[in-house]
Amino acid sequence: MNSNLDQLTADAMKLPLRDRVQLAQRLVSTLDDEIEPDTEALWFAEAERRLEELRSGKVEAVDSDEAFRTAREALKR
Repeated sequence: MNSNLDQLTADAMKLPLRDRVQLAQRLVSTLDDEIEPDTEALWFAEAERRLEELRSGKVEAVDSDEAFRTAREALKR
């Protein structure tokens, strides 16, 4: 990374979590037009693969409350 990007990243990391989330959402939204055309198809295939894993019992579902709690704890680290 160049020094401008390093400084921008360091400044962004000092923002409160809610502001960092909003910044990330804004940045990601600018990529929509630049994403490869087959990306949507790849995500659809991934969703189908995961659904099949759930149905077959290969993986177990995680309660959404538990998943969000785990994610929040990971963000605190």
